[in-house]
Amino acid sequence: MLAPAFACALLAACGPADNAPGPGGVSVGEARALDEAAEMLDSQRLPEEALTEPGEPSAEPIPAKAESE
Repeated sequence: MLAPAFACALLAACGPADNAPGPGGVSVGEARALDEAAEMLDSQRLPEEALTEPGEPSAEPIPAKAESE
């Protein structure tokens, strides 16, 4: 009765270590951190005022710098 629970506990601990080689030449821990960062970036949204209609300038153009002689 105790053997199946013990076997499950042992199998659960068989995951790769954080410093084990992972995809793309980074460690498993680094790959996990990159995935979490990508999820955070994907979840961020631009504020409405950042979006402008096509053709509308978002700011006044910067005047061209005159070349000094």
